[in-house]
Amino acid sequence: MEEKRVTQGGIRAILDNPNPESGSELPEVVVQVVDLRPIGSSSTRFTFMASDGEKKVKAMLPTHFASEINSGNLQNLGLIKILDYTCNSIPNQTEKALIVTKCEVVEKSLEAEIKNEVKKEETDNVREAKKAKTEGAELSFSLKPKQEPMHKSAMQIVKDEHANAAPAARLAMTRRVHPLVSLNPYQGNWTIKVRVTNKGILRTYKNARGEGCVFNVELTDEDGTQIQATMFNESARKFFPKFELGKVYYISKGSLRIANKQFKTVRNDYEMTLNENAIVEEAEGDAVFIPETKFDFVKIDGLGSFVNSRELIDVIGIVQNVSPTVSIRRKTDNEMIPKRDITIADDSNKTVVVSLWNDHATNVGQELLDLVDSNPIVAIKSLKVGDFQGVSLSTVSKSIVQINPDLPEAKTLRSWYESEGKGATMAPIGSDMISPNSKTGIRSMNSDRVFLSHIINDPSLGQEKPAFFSLNAYISFIKPDQTMWYRACKTCNKKVTEAVGSGFWCESCQKNDDQCSLRYIMIVKVSDPTGEAWLSVFNEHAEKIIGCTADELDKLKSEEEEKYLMKLKEAMWVPHLFRVAVTQNEYMNEKRQRITVRAQMNIDPSAESQYLLEEISKLSV
Repeated sequence: MEEKRVTQGGIRAILDNPNPESGSELPEVVVQVVDLRPIGSSSTRFTFMASDGEKKVKAMLPTHFASEINSGNLQNLGLIKILDYTCNSIPNQTEKALIVTKCEVVEKSLEAEIKNEVKKEETDNVREAKKAKTEGAELSFSLKPKQEPMHKSAMQIVKDEHANAAPAARLAMTRRVHPLVSLNPYQGNWTIKVRVTNKGILRTYKNARGEGCVFNVELTDEDGTQIQATMFNESARKFFPKFELGKVYYISKGSLRIANKQFKTVRNDYEMTLNENAIVEEAEGDAVFIPETKFDFVKIDGLGSFVNSRELIDVIGIVQNVSPTVSIRRKTDNEMIPKRDITIADDSNKTVVVSLWNDHATNVGQELLDLVDSNPIVAIKSLKVGDFQGVSLSTVSKSIVQINPDLPEAKTLRSWYESEGKGATMAPIGSDMISPNSKTGIRSMNSDRVFLSHIINDPSLGQEKPAFFSLNAYISFIKPDQTMWYRACKTCNKKVTEAVGSGFWCESCQKNDDQCSLRYIMIVKVSDPTGEAWLSVFNEHAEKIIGCTADELDKLKSEEEEKYLMKLKEAMWVPHLFRVAVTQNEYMNEKRQRITVRAQMNIDPSAESQYLLEEISKLSV
């Protein structure tokens, strides 16, 4: 069948025109996808050999093709029609790699690879086309003397238009605009057309090499692909006033490198650097566009690896609960800002709380409150993942919230919810932080068992994401003069302040109560045979360690300090099993490890003996 044939000589046609400057120069080529596989351990980037039956070339598919491959629409041995591409040099090799930036699937998969197709004689149509081309050339030659000398040629008209065009328009006319997904560090000259969707401040820094300044922007192209661009020193001072939030620009002469996961804020494998020689020109008129909102959803049960990371994520879920709006006092400037919490669920049978802030809380949050009984679907782009209650999500200024979006993922989620999700038992994602009361608690507390030296001797632990370990350690010291508790609202357990007149004011609940409770927030020093470290302990686990509530310990401290000190001593030199999270916090421009207790158990001699026997049996003699 015709639709199951590849284009003979298609690979040669592509390699002969590796970087077409315009759509009119793109040859229509159908190739077969051979040896399709992911690049390394990536689940979003794929490589394959593009074959026309006679010749093959190494090809790569950017991340936006991942959904096509994962859904089975694009498979190995399938046929694709290449609609847009670029060819890049491969380091230390003479051959080029084909980057397919746009294609359509002709056939999902064939039974076998197409090989050694016999070259047939040219069809009548091809011969006629060649003949017409030759005759056309002769005709053009014979008619040339008859042309009026004052008439401008097509080339002259283009040159005149180019000369009269605005700078940004000239850049668009002379160079092909590349989609962001096609860029990589090995590519030569390129031009992109992007909108500034986030603009940072011009920051100063000081290190061993001296002082400097840095500035970055987030850029989004027409397809919704994002990349972060960074400028230092002279280029930062040059382009900071040039870039304006929301405007569209043509950019060329930049460079790309692998993104530093610790600092990147968009989901892209690469980041861009612009030096003072980069070209940045504002697009005007018809060149301006509204970028498509492109999502890269993370399942709720997969959020744990993003906790306290700088990387922002996208989620989609069924709205199960919407809280009223409350006002929270911001610590930096004491300004009151609105906040609203929503609870969403997805087909991983997990739920998570999303905090909507500012306009998101008052506008789209109110709309969700009105629709909550119908369980709307919400898709949210650019969320920060925190560790409150295990895992929590928060909007930032650039977050985008869509209600009941027209997306394939939304239709799949709605189908799941109507068929089984509505009656399924959901658990908060934070409950995955190991609970010693569960049936698998003891086994879980023994997983990733390490000595303290493994944590304290590796300062890089917790830089990209929290690292979780189990410890068997003694509490060796509890500071008696530390602030061991805070005043908490009896309703929501959030911090309260003394109200004017009497009582305690809760910002979260927006109410004044006559009484409050005390909740532990303390640090303890623990020791094992390899070293010692300070652990942060919160109320639930602190009560088990101390043996009484914070209210009871406060009363003991105020009435009989000797008994208070004795109570703390009784908690020392007692062995515990701890499940801890290791993260990195910044204090006074210095990064420090923070070790937080997520679960605690007293040592069960029988279970500990069984664990040790299992570990001994693993040792090779």
